[in-house]
Amino acid sequence: MDSIGAQAYAKILENGVQAIEEVKRLQDSGFTREDIYVISHDQNREDRIAEAAGAGEVGMNEEGLFGTLANMFRSRGDELRSKISSLGFSEAEADFYEKELDLGKVLVIAKKRPS
Repeated sequence: MDSIGAQAYAKILENGVQAIEEVKRLQDSGFTREDIYVISHDQNREDRIAEAAGAGEVGMNEEGLFGTLANMFRSRGDELRSKISSLGFSEAEADFYEKELDLGKVLVIAKKRPS
């Protein structure tokens, strides 16, 4: 899944520098801050990369109230799979991406919001 013209786009990157570059590339192609998400297994790292790149965060708008509250009681892996699924990916895709995040990689997702 590596097509910028698609409704939802996801790319696994090796590090934060590559993730920031990818976010900038997506912004140059027409995605806004609210359309782009950076996800990492380490929450602090995720926050730093998202801030540096100018990307949004998966929150209540994407997950809904129940999903956001449930994440408070989930393991980080379960929370990540939930966030990825809330952006329109299947359970199998969310599981695949979460395993890549376990390896220290960074996931950048871009999804156009409905008009």
